[in-house]
Amino acid sequence: MLTTRPRGTNDFLPGKIEKWQYLEEALRQISRLYGLQEIRTPIFEQTELFLRSVGETTDIVEKEMYTFTDRGERSLTLRPEGTAPTVRAFVENKLYADSLPVKLYYLGPMFRYDRPQAGRYRQFHQYGIEVFGSADAGVDAEVIAMAVDIFQRLGLKDLIVELNSVGCPKCRPAHLEEMKKFLAPKRQELCPTCQGRFEKNPLRILDCKNPACQELVRGVPEITDVLCPECTEHFAKVREYLQAFGVSYRLEPRLVRGLDYYVMTAFEIVAQGIGAQSSICGGGRYDGLIEQIGGPALPGIGYATGLERILAVLEQQGIALGSRIPVQVFIAALGEEANLKGAVLAQELRKQGVSVEKDYLGKSLKAQLKTAGRLEAPYVLIIGENELNNQEVILRRMKDSTQTAVKLDSLVEDLLTMIKEG
Repeated sequence: MLTTRPRGTNDFLPGKIEKWQYLEEALRQISRLYGLQEIRTPIFEQTELFLRSVGETTDIVEKEMYTFTDRGERSLTLRPEGTAPTVRAFVENKLYADSLPVKLYYLGPMFRYDRPQAGRYRQFHQYGIEVFGSADAGVDAEVIAMAVDIFQRLGLKDLIVELNSVGCPKCRPAHLEEMKKFLAPKRQELCPTCQGRFEKNPLRILDCKNPACQELVRGVPEITDVLCPECTEHFAKVREYLQAFGVSYRLEPRLVRGLDYYVMTAFEIVAQGIGAQSSICGGGRYDGLIEQIGGPALPGIGYATGLERILAVLEQQGIALGSRIPVQVFIAALGEEANLKGAVLAQELRKQGVSVEKDYLGKSLKAQLKTAGRLEAPYVLIIGENELNNQEVILRRMKDSTQTAVKLDSLVEDLLTMIKEG
């Protein structure tokens, strides 16, 4: 039906959109505190970008991407995540020529063909940050602390930071071999997808959502047991910084994240007591990704959080967020001449920063006053033929129904004074 939105998408209507606007503005303000600058990338990218960066054995690439061929026979994909496009833009526009580190954030829609459920949609919105050019463990800790800071400022409660190191190309092969030895006797019991991952990338099996696979990997060797000295030292410093920042965390050895580009630090932030979709933020370090996409060998780290998920948790925890901008003045006009004058007054007041509504349906005065009451407008300007002849308006204060005649030439100034004084 043409009147039904596509499955897994949402309409954001007045009354709810104010919450989105409040959240987006809060994210922008906090980003500025941490020295981040906004970046905007295309909604779609070359498919190869995600194949090379996200990983061919990930759920995103195997099952969830919206990929199409354009009229030029090019394979394009609606972006399923924000890191790869941001890295591509960083490389293509040679932002690495600026002073490092480069700190960016993005806000926008992403697309994944997923099974729609609470907190998970096919078109969803992410806020994410990326920091390019520093391998310092202090940056990892600052990135995690910033995410915690955001959620605490919004009022979210019962949060846990889950932390792990997923190693690097030096130490990860040893872990993969240990995993293969552990899983080999159980290989035929794995789901078909994970059976394919066994040879290509067994680490992805840890990320499988199939309950049977989750049970089969219970007791699998942990990568933290085989970390190389560099990864071990880096992970210890990240934890030292977090402790110094006062950020509590829980070690989660099976945390691998859903993308192949992560190395060393990986983390998620979980909201307790909200059901299965408890992760509200995740990210980590991806030091080889910039080079893999065609740029210089620079380190990077970042995270992303879903706006729908944040708003859902805020609602579940009973936290109010944002509200409709209140109408400060309602103009009730009677007659054609009065309607024109009322429209002009509305524009003058809006230029002075006053929120104004006016009737355009030809309602009676009684009906217009009723509308002003529904909008909770504290002041109503009543204009009719007599008022125009006298070059004045009736100013009605709604809280006590008192009315006074005010001359048109001093109306704007008088009204601004009254609004300021409350």
